[in-house]
Amino acid sequence: MIRCKKIIIITACSASLYCQITGSVSNVGTTAASFLDIGIGARSLSMGGAFVAVADDPTALYWNPAGMVNIGRPTAHFFHSPWLADIRFNHSALVVPFDRSSTFGFFITSVTMDEMQVRTVKIPEGTGEYFSVSNVALAGSFARRLTDRFSFGFNVKYIQEKIWHMNAGGLAVDLGSLFVTKNSGLRIGMSISNFGGKISMEGYDTEVDYDIDETMYGNNDKIDAYLNAMDWPLPLVFRAGVSKDVIQSEIHKLTLAGDAVHPNNNVEYLNLGFEYIFRDILAIRGGQAFLGMEDSKQGLTFGAGLNYQIPRGPRITIDYSYRSFGVFENIAGYSLNLIF
Repeated sequence: MIRCKKIIIITACSASLYCQITGSVSNVGTTAASFLDIGIGARSLSMGGAFVAVADDPTALYWNPAGMVNIGRPTAHFFHSPWLADIRFNHSALVVPFDRSSTFGFFITSVTMDEMQVRTVKIPEGTGEYFSVSNVALAGSFARRLTDRFSFGFNVKYIQEKIWHMNAGGLAVDLGSLFVTKNSGLRIGMSISNFGGKISMEGYDTEVDYDIDETMYGNNDKIDAYLNAMDWPLPLVFRAGVSKDVIQSEIHKLTLAGDAVHPNNNVEYLNLGFEYIFRDILAIRGGQAFLGMEDSKQGLTFGAGLNYQIPRGPRITIDYSYRSFGVFENIAGYSLNLIF
């Protein structure tokens, strides 16, 4: 138990130091790989993103990797969301328990869109060339239950952004912990996501011809050179939250959850949500995301889910989420879990 307390204290102190350094100033547009800020899973998103202390399905790999230990059987997760401006957002994950205390996982997140024409000032109708944009994150995960009430987990992931001939890539780590109180059953979760170095764009489009001395006649005026692109940090996010099953019986289950979130590229905000499950078959969910962020266009979230056991086959859960984006289009999300 002393070991568990040490990990909690280290995580909390790191988060406190991080918050003091970054302060509460909005730093929108100052980080790379912004697609890492997009939430994962129809269930968790329909709860307003208040999931760091719930974290009991494969989306825990995103919200809090320590929650993987709550998954008792091999489970595959698939999530699709048609994002803003005809962008496609997809996420797949696999979680495999190794024993009663250790769990391994893997996930891939991708953001893609249709090809677009290359247009220039001189040729605004298009040059005949096409370019594409894509982002991807690949991660391996591990979580371990240190005691019957405390677990710890982490992700190691590779991140890549690509646009036409240019790309940027780097490594990052996610850390998470989950603690269940002895008497009340209150769950306390904390996580730090996207802890890593800075990344910068590089590739064919940085190549230029350079003349070292334009005043000298006859020298080589086409020396190969490269533009020095600026390095940008990753979107580091600290989450701390609580959740509790306020009603739990064979027929009804009601879970309330709340997260406090501190990103390095925006102001702090709260996520609040609930989940009601009837006979372990039908789920109704709702929440409020980005509470306290004045300029946020995201608001209320809703969702539902169905749980079905295939005779002599896997258990299937299908979840749907609906999120309000104000003046933008509302966003839907669809998840499928296969529990073997």
